[in-house]
Amino acid sequence: MRRALELAERGRGLTSPNPMVGAVVVAPGGEIVGEGVHLKAGGPHAEIEALRAAGRHARGATLYVTLEPCAHQGRTPPCTTRIVDAGVARVVAPLVDPNPLVAGRGFEVLRRAAIEVTVGLLAEEAALQNRVFFTAMRERRPHVTLKAAMTLDGKIADAQGASRWITGEPARARAHRCRSEADAIVVGVTTVMRDDPELTVRLGEPWPREPYRVALDTEGRTPPGARFIAAGDPARALVAVGAAAPEERVLPLQAAGATVVRCPTRDGRVDLGFLLGELFRRDVRGVLVEGGGEVHAAFLDAGLVDRVTVFLAPLLVGGRTAPSVVGGGGRELKSAVRLGPLTITPVGDDILLEADVIREPRGA
Repeated sequence: MRRALELAERGRGLTSPNPMVGAVVVAPGGEIVGEGVHLKAGGPHAEIEALRAAGRHARGATLYVTLEPCAHQGRTPPCTTRIVDAGVARVVAPLVDPNPLVAGRGFEVLRRAAIEVTVGLLAEEAALQNRVFFTAMRERRPHVTLKAAMTLDGKIADAQGASRWITGEPARARAHRCRSEADAIVVGVTTVMRDDPELTVRLGEPWPREPYRVALDTEGRTPPGARFIAAGDPARALVAVGAAAPEERVLPLQAAGATVVRCPTRDGRVDLGFLLGELFRRDVRGVLVEGGGEVHAAFLDAGLVDRVTVFLAPLLVGGRTAPSVVGGGGRELKSAVRLGPLTITPVGDDILLEADVIREPRGA
């Protein structure tokens, strides 16, 4: 199963809206006779690739797969049919697929075909690997990661608004890896107007999946010539405006090729829950929120942040007016957003801090 999880990692950033999946076929004698990995939505599933590699050796073998095999006709035929036809004797998986189209049906089909099914092996590792997919299926909205680069005193820019560059080149390269794993990158209109970012993935070669580039802009202030609109496929540039945004501001954005999404407002801002629903319907499963501080605060206040990724630079800038990583009106300590478990990774001269948001159980 650990080998199957290793294989699944090869699909990171490539498989959405599908999960990452790896599969290994082990013959009765214990030797691996086939391996497979899912690399693209609409492409062959990991189980099919592993069975194809195993050929006739799949009969009587054990299939280790990192998620429950599908039993429905989607972009590809059901994996369970191929597993049964191949004569597999046993299937081992860590988890039930949370997708409502699967959700135990795959295991049920296999058991009806007299295939032994074992569930639970390395379940925690498998759930962490596909945390984005699991959140999206459970909440019916994208998994949201808040990402920032900040100084030791919590500033994301100096008092004049300059933020290039807080972190070193290794951290910036790692940040582009974070982008490559997201389906959408979200910033506020202030960031658009101040920094004019491209919001693209730049890893030295063209990335096969282009995330949506999204600006939160209640009043429609985004310049039609903003770089994020023209930096890639304009159809993947979204401007989320309030329902009352003036048409004379919206039309030039549409003429530039951007998709304008009119959203209801809450407390004078774009309703983030509504926007996430719109993104989910566009097959977005993972969102990377890159600020600024007011946008971070809005997502946190709405209870919509699942994970926090912060690059911490060995700098001090100070300044009462220098923007902090989280803006807004702040919280009392007793209601602070709690994070954990915390992982700490040196990246060049900087430090990468990552943790999940800890939520109270529903009904607690």
